[in-house]
Amino acid sequence: MKGHVVLVTGAASGIGRAIARAFAREGAKVLVHDAQDARSLAEELSGVFLQADLADPKAVEALGKEAAAMGVDVLVNNAGFQHIAPVEDFPLEVWQKMLQVMLTAPFQLIQALLPGMKGRGFGRIVNIASIHGLVASPFKSAYIAAKHGLIGLTKTVALEAGPHGVTVNAIAPAYVRTPLVENQVQDQAKTLGIPKEEVVEKVFLAQAAIKRLVEPEEVAELCLFLASEKAGAITGAVFPIDLGWTAR
Repeated sequence: MKGHVVLVTGAASGIGRAIARAFAREGAKVLVHDAQDARSLAEELSGVFLQADLADPKAVEALGKEAAAMGVDVLVNNAGFQHIAPVEDFPLEVWQKMLQVMLTAPFQLIQALLPGMKGRGFGRIVNIASIHGLVASPFKSAYIAAKHGLIGLTKTVALEAGPHGVTVNAIAPAYVRTPLVENQVQDQAKTLGIPKEEVVEKVFLAQAAIKRLVEPEEVAELCLFLASEKAGAITGAVFPIDLGWTAR
């Protein structure tokens, strides 16, 4: 990946951090984005820290312009968060924020960076969706709507960008060992009225053939491959890392 400039959103922790480290390991210049301070990670990777709140469309627009000026040719839309509630109790403002961060912000960044990729005749866009972009679970209406939409966006942009040397793909992991998932354990325990110890086994892994959580590094390695020259014939695809969840 030497010579490539990579923007990873939500890179301060979890999947984003693993992806940023994987690209840096392969020689890419990594633009480390997060809403919180991730300067130490950027320094560790000899990269650049870009801070922006993806819940603010104007902040995303500014981030896109700044990244475009740096010649980004690999975009990884990873940032996201979760809120769990029955649909009738789901706060509208939280719904709107989740769709902005996980669907509209990726759309805005693609709009900002795709022209430069087309102009250079090379680009890679990898959207970190979720198994919940393919199937549903209760109490996660906004997250599931956003991730389903992100997969639809992936396929549409792939058709438009393919003739210009730009590929667009999505990764759909099951539950990954991240702070976001750790927070969900507590939320699910409260919502379902069961002990936290039972959430992973009875909720997260109930449909899985492989009874463990996905590791962030496993997602990072697939992302790295999809951004490589070797994956030049792959576009518009969704790659589950779902422990066999959708095999049923």
